[in-house]
Amino acid sequence: MKKVYINEYGPRVSAAVYGFWRWTEEDLADSKKFEEIVLFTRELGIDTYDLSSSGGQLETQFGKLIESGAINQSELILSTKVGRREYSGAYGSGIYYDLSSQHITKSVEQSLSRLKRDKIDILILENFDFLSNFEQTASALLKLQRSGKISYIGVSNFNVFQQRLLSSSLSQPIITNHLELNLLQTEALHDGRYDFIREQHSRALAFSPLADGRILLGEDAQAVKLRLALIEIGKKYEANVEQIAVAWLNKLGALPIIGSKEKRRIQNAATAHTFELTQEDWYFLYNATK
Repeated sequence: MKKVYINEYGPRVSAAVYGFWRWTEEDLADSKKFEEIVLFTRELGIDTYDLSSSGGQLETQFGKLIESGAINQSELILSTKVGRREYSGAYGSGIYYDLSSQHITKSVEQSLSRLKRDKIDILILENFDFLSNFEQTASALLKLQRSGKISYIGVSNFNVFQQRLLSSSLSQPIITNHLELNLLQTEALHDGRYDFIREQHSRALAFSPLADGRILLGEDAQAVKLRLALIEIGKKYEANVEQIAVAWLNKLGALPIIGSKEKRRIQNAATAHTFELTQEDWYFLYNATK
């Protein structure tokens, strides 16, 4: 698979990224299926993985594969997240975000232990924490970088001003923003987030490249109109709807995060880099969503 730089400073990653956000606890408990899918993605040339530290089960399973020698950790680029926490009590339960220096440092140590690794390649701060002291957050991140425990810093769902605020306290670049981007969700192209990423000479990590299946199966008028356009462009490249939808992201310069658990769908998305849409094709599809 083709390799690209996510930022001018690195790292070099596979043109498609695999993520596990659709894997449930039950899915992760099936270690045989987990190993089968990870090894399948490696066969396709994917070497970059988007992990989540929520609950730690995913990192633990991935760590077992590394420890067993089933996958060679020196060939991998691993990204994991920090910041998301849960609360529960008499007043109910919910999610909140904590980007304090203490929580970041503790989370990284726990992730490294679960992954059986000495380093996290890309640490993603998951959503903006309105209460964080970003000078302290930045200080913790830089200490982790200098100690070799993380290599690069990214963010998830930050707007331009939030990313700029954190950047102002960092001496190292934020190399990516992990955001939702697909033909049915183009808000990032219009609110400045994508342009700001490009200004930083970086690439976006685009999750939900098929709009959570709506591009494939949606019955609303917008989804149906888009699907017909994808089919039409697909005839030109002898490609299916999934491949064309992901190729649209590739043409934009974004890195699609594949989330399917089905081999056929993983392969469709992973092979979209083998051809390139023309500018006319790209805008034809973009206009089809309007």
